[in-house]
Amino acid sequence: MAAYILRRLLLIIPTLLGIMLINFALVQFVPGGPVEQAIARAQGGGDVFGGFAGAGNDAGDLSLDSGSNSSYIGARGLPPEFIAELEKEFGFDKPPVERFVSMIWNYMRFDFGESYFRSITVIDLIKEKLPVSITLGLWSTLIAYLVSIPLGIRKAVRDGSRFDTWTSGAIIAAYAIPGFLFAILLLVMFAGGSYWQIFPLRGLTSDNFDQLSPLGKVADYFWHISLPVLASTISAFATLTLLTKNSFLDEIKKHYVMTARAKGLSERAVLYGHVFRNAMLIVIAGFPAVFIGVFFGGSLIIETIFSLDGLGRLGFEAAVARDYPIVFGTLFIFGLIGLVVGILSDLMYVLVDPRIDFERREG
Repeated sequence: MAAYILRRLLLIIPTLLGIMLINFALVQFVPGGPVEQAIARAQGGGDVFGGFAGAGNDAGDLSLDSGSNSSYIGARGLPPEFIAELEKEFGFDKPPVERFVSMIWNYMRFDFGESYFRSITVIDLIKEKLPVSITLGLWSTLIAYLVSIPLGIRKAVRDGSRFDTWTSGAIIAAYAIPGFLFAILLLVMFAGGSYWQIFPLRGLTSDNFDQLSPLGKVADYFWHISLPVLASTISAFATLTLLTKNSFLDEIKKHYVMTARAKGLSERAVLYGHVFRNAMLIVIAGFPAVFIGVFFGGSLIIETIFSLDGLGRLGFEAAVARDYPIVFGTLFIFGLIGLVVGILSDLMYVLVDPRIDFERREG
């Protein structure tokens, strides 16, 4: 097993390098880079993309000046020395290959640089936004497992009954509802939109959070996260519940279950003493991957609707502003986390069922 883990760890290096290389190459063809963004801000345009759409009263200011040596949109009227200083500040005075090699070397030392427009390091920004994303990812995953596994087991035991039919319809309907639509519905219903104002409208904690007692802080925290966590979790119930049900059904039909019943064991002893371990293998072992999926996927809309300042909004705003240190820094960190989680998933399989040997399979 140690040799398998070592091979997987070594494989992270070329995989992560390929991810960074592909994204870096794609970015070279994307218009409206950080230099153009800075030029638009210097001219009071605010956002370079308004010029692409023809917005603003001085559209000519965002077009190329035929008499200028600058290749940047909106550079007319700005001295060439200013443009050259911007290129040097952002590192665009160097060829792309040199910039990429320098970036990877810095990232290998976990030096992710500083944001172009926020005057704060990428690491500090991630630390600042991380609590929101961890809150959504961790609680959503835990709730999904705590509800889906018992429900899936009961559906398997009562397969074909009215309970199985109605619960299947309910979770499939929940899965079909877009997360953002359900989030808006929760706000309208329970956050003072049109009916009841039971939960707060925005934020992760109240303004007087520091003044509350320890128990009050815990209550305030759960009071704020109830709606966003529910909106993040609703679509995860269907996949986990049906996966649990189908895993149990497959195991219940096997010969060792019939043998255990023939020996006179109770249905509960058969179900939880024999079937559970084998049926839960794929469900439990997939926990790290499910957590990462909830952690990174779909958080932008939920964070925006509930006014939560997390990693989803950070990544979106950085992409719009062409803040490349944040874009590539978060891509490297999350890519590395995703690859490590893949290894952890394999270890979870072995932990749940020691009979699994990945080295023998590879051989």
